[in-house]
Amino acid sequence: MIDDRTVDLVRRSLAPETVEPFEARVADQADWLRAAIDDGRMDNADFAVGLEMEVYAIEEGRAGEPPRLARLPEGVFDAPAASKELGLHNVEVNTAPTVLDGPGLAAQADAIREQTAAARAAAREHGRDLVLDAMWTLPPAEGSAAYLSAVDERAGVTVAENMRPAPRYVAIDNDCLRQAEGSITLDVPGATLSFPTILFESLATSIQPHLQVPTAAEFPAYYNAAIRTLGPLLALSANSPFLPADCYDGVADPAALVDATHHELRIAAFEQSVNHTPSPKVRVPRDVETTTDVVDRVVADDLYAPFFREWLADDERETLADRVWEFDHKRGTYWRWLRCVVGGDHVDADNDAHSLRIEYRPLPTQPTVTDVIGLQALTAGLLRGLVAADHPIADLPWEAAEASFYAAVEDGLAADLAWLTADGERTADPETIFEEVFSYARAGLERAGVPDADVDRYLAPIEARWDARTTPSAWKTARVREALADGADLADAIREMQRDYVRLSDAHDAFADWL
Repeated sequence: MIDDRTVDLVRRSLAPETVEPFEARVADQADWLRAAIDDGRMDNADFAVGLEMEVYAIEEGRAGEPPRLARLPEGVFDAPAASKELGLHNVEVNTAPTVLDGPGLAAQADAIREQTAAARAAAREHGRDLVLDAMWTLPPAEGSAAYLSAVDERAGVTVAENMRPAPRYVAIDNDCLRQAEGSITLDVPGATLSFPTILFESLATSIQPHLQVPTAAEFPAYYNAAIRTLGPLLALSANSPFLPADCYDGVADPAALVDATHHELRIAAFEQSVNHTPSPKVRVPRDVETTTDVVDRVVADDLYAPFFREWLADDERETLADRVWEFDHKRGTYWRWLRCVVGGDHVDADNDAHSLRIEYRPLPTQPTVTDVIGLQALTAGLLRGLVAADHPIADLPWEAAEASFYAAVEDGLAADLAWLTADGERTADPETIFEEVFSYARAGLERAGVPDADVDRYLAPIEARWDARTTPSAWKTARVREALADGADLADAIREMQRDYVRLSDAHDAFADWL
């Protein structure tokens, strides 16, 4: 239940008189950040890695019924491993950053396993289970539309009943609603749905590998190379081809829907939920020429829901995060599929909280922890390997990289991807593309000092997908096709597929073991 203080904060955030002083403060903090970057105050000794992972909760249905989406009791979040996210059914698991080397990557793997196990244990104490998946398709008891559309209004503030009542979330929701003139539409193959809130964004869950780049001088090369990898890495990881079964109404030809659906509906869910300002906020970012470009872009970005730190805390601004609090608040709505965080967490004595970090944002949550670990290693290793080898991938035209990304969204591994080979040749041949993706990822991890045996262990589950020419999304669509061919209707086919997904993700160490 939202309290009076939250309503007051939201109203203050959305008041017209808040905009100018907020933007002035952001501009002042941006000046400080540009100077700090140019002076080397954000440089560090090492590459470092971290991870964010979102999951969702389910509970058992009534006798004979499949599991269903479930809200999480507050007690679940007493466990330090479990952090709150947008929906009442969401949990986020994070790892602290570690140096990108053999021990550091091993520590990441251990932390992902331990944090996930601890969050699951906390959920099970309250009769819930957590699913590692990219989009929930098991409707809650009241149905998906009712759950995602339930709102209340207090003093002119719209409150989504199944959204975390954090002032930031509520303010963003109300600002999006204002920009969208009161109704937000999700339009994907087989379904066109309208909602009075952005909560349908919480259909989707993701993982976000982080890569700390040691120096500002190196940063543009890593950022621009990362843009060119979005398509291939999303194609390998695709995992969200279906909405909840009850979101499809009156589909005349279910088999045709399965053929037409996108491998990554998450991308549409996020983009369509919040892209209501004059310049779309969720999109593939443009290349950067200098590292301070990442600061300029946050300043220039369309504004959603400004806040001042003093509304939430009255202590002194002592840390870097405090010093640039309003800038970071605005960066929190700079929802590009790749973005930079200036500042962050302490890593070790040689790598402090003054840092430059790439957030790699488009990857879906995977079926198992082993798959998540593999994708984190693949992402970090690939970027490290491409730039260290002076690979010409950044010469691939930006427009081709953007088209490659959205092709992967629609078609997964069958997408028409774009790549530039080590010899500078443009190619769409998937054999060539993925041979280089895995080769340069291995080289990058080896250059970072990760032992060969560990590199094999991390990458093997993802390489096995390419060998089998399949992904979690391809598995899901194949299972639904099989059920339809056996006479099931679309809703039952999706439910049965999802029930099998949950069972198999619990029973096996990696997705490749299902195949």
